[in-house]
Amino acid sequence: MTESIQALLRDLPAFDADSADAVRERSGQVLRPVGALRRLDDIAVHVAGWQTSENPAIERPGVLVFAGDHGVTTAGVSNYPADVTGAMLAAVRAGRATINAFARIAVFDVGVGNPTGDIRTEPALTSHRFDEIVAVAVDAVDASAAAGTDLLVLGELGIGNTTISAALSAALIGDDVAQWVGRGTGVDDDGLARKRAAVAQAIERIAGTTDPIETMRQVGGAEHTAIAAACMRARRHRIPVVLDGYVATSAVLPMHVADGGALDHCLAGHVSAEHGHRRLLDHLGLPALLDLRMRLGEGTGALAAVPLIRMACAGVIEVPTFAEWFDA
Repeated sequence: MTESIQALLRDLPAFDADSADAVRERSGQVLRPVGALRRLDDIAVHVAGWQTSENPAIERPGVLVFAGDHGVTTAGVSNYPADVTGAMLAAVRAGRATINAFARIAVFDVGVGNPTGDIRTEPALTSHRFDEIVAVAVDAVDASAAAGTDLLVLGELGIGNTTISAALSAALIGDDVAQWVGRGTGVDDDGLARKRAAVAQAIERIAGTTDPIETMRQVGGAEHTAIAAACMRARRHRIPVVLDGYVATSAVLPMHVADGGALDHCLAGHVSAEHGHRRLLDHLGLPALLDLRMRLGEGTGALAAVPLIRMACAGVIEVPTFAEWFDA
């Protein structure tokens, strides 16, 4: 197991049951029928436990987006060439991408123009580059925490990265490759067959690999690695994380396999149009907050759920209890 990730997984902070219990108790006393907003109340309890506060609130959500290129795009797994990732990154930096219309974000280049190895025939990342990417992600989260971030959205940019997500899911969970490979950018039947073949070849190449972190180094992506590291660093800061679509969720799968409680601080912002994403969320036991059939990436689906999370906290904390209202 790569030491940089191993350190992030060690001695993980635990959920604060006292804060959570206080918010859960209050949610049953506020000025509405008990259980009327149960799913929202559960979200508020989740945030309370990770913020260690009886007054959970979302005031400074942060968005981190990681971008990278993939060697497997040479297999024709996407409708778009790899250099589109660079164009997308430029649009985000110019403030003109879809995600910029939703929020201010911080975007990090972890491999645009420097693609990972072709997972069909070689490891995606060297150990050195893997650790370099982890360091970038850790620094990004530390800076976000220092700025007061109280909820973190993780997103990505990378042509070909749903192929990588399928490879990670198939390698770490199993089942037929076809169950994990979707149409991504909208590939036709021939493109879908190429994606399936590429994933199957990658899985065959790493047959016998049992370490989930080594599996990520072998068939993951630069942005996947960054998201995994960022997610675990956020746990260190007790910042709840909102995961975006298939790519972001598959990125943290190795952390779950390495430690079954590693993703306890995470919420699934949405479920995407990729059928593999729904299967993956079911496997992780993460119910999606939204189901809008989105398939953009960038963190947009997760960010769309942020107002709902903010509303959930306000609905418990800002509404008086029956006792507070009638005793006033």
